[in-house]
Amino acid sequence: MSESKQHTIVTGGAGFLGSHLCERLLKEGHRVTCLDNLLTGSTDNIAHLIGNEDFQFYKFDVTNYIYIEGKVDNILHFASPASPIDYLEHPIHTLKVGSMGTHKALGLAKEKGARFLIASTSEVYGDPLVHPQKEEYWGNVNPVGPRGVYDEAKRFAEAITMAYHRAHGIDTKIVRIFNTYGPRMRVKDGRALPNFISQAICGEDVTVYGDGTQTRSFCFVTDLVDGIHRLLNSDLHEPVNIGNPNEVTIGEVAEEVIRMVGSKSRIVHRPLPADDPKVRQPDIEKAREKLGWEPRVSREEGLKKTIEYFRRRLKE
Repeated sequence: MSESKQHTIVTGGAGFLGSHLCERLLKEGHRVTCLDNLLTGSTDNIAHLIGNEDFQFYKFDVTNYIYIEGKVDNILHFASPASPIDYLEHPIHTLKVGSMGTHKALGLAKEKGARFLIASTSEVYGDPLVHPQKEEYWGNVNPVGPRGVYDEAKRFAEAITMAYHRAHGIDTKIVRIFNTYGPRMRVKDGRALPNFISQAICGEDVTVYGDGTQTRSFCFVTDLVDGIHRLLNSDLHEPVNIGNPNEVTIGEVAEEVIRMVGSKSRIVHRPLPADDPKVRQPDIEKAREKLGWEPRVSREEGLKKTIEYFRRRLKE
């Protein structure tokens, strides 16, 4: 490993987003250390990076004290369950990785004088009363509902990140990630697009929760990673929305997936889960103005690549 290269730690680096970030950072000339306890991540996601002399993987739970030898230039904290089925199954660990894990990662940033970027989420806005959602909106979150374990963990993570910036002068960044999709999502991820695609490919009924009129805004993973990379290299410290502002109903997306797969699946409706947001659309003016970023991959192009990936995985 070259000591002249930037050394970047990615927690949760074997997950869907984390693995794409590791890949991008290696292409940008970084040395990358990936930490992941594999609760929801998989070494399959980083198998193609093993053997690269600038990449190291350690199975590690970041709610424990993190020791890294030598210099560290950047820490990207992406460790956390992110799908409702995961954080409902692992509620306490979700709270711990958002609180204790963020605290430990920030402690390492303080020790090493490293830049720190936290993966936050549009879920900090809860079931929003403001539409579209701007970074200045404080949110409408039920702290004691079943989804609160994820929402409040991320809200705490943002708060402690800003506290370390103000109290210790750490160069911190906060990215609020809106719905993202693409290759390396798990077949049984539990979120809308993986569910729709896997069900349609298998010819099963496609499950839509509620009446399908609730909206989401889907961003392809390479667009998201580009936005995060720009944010890492910016002088911004306040939260920044990164997502695709092209809003669509869940029912429309289900029909789109069935059409693109060429499936005979039919749509069936199930009750809407508690506190499920009725609308979700990012206001990305800050990202456009400050980072020169906006999404470039159309939903049709992104879905085509994602469907191809799911076809391969379902054959394994």
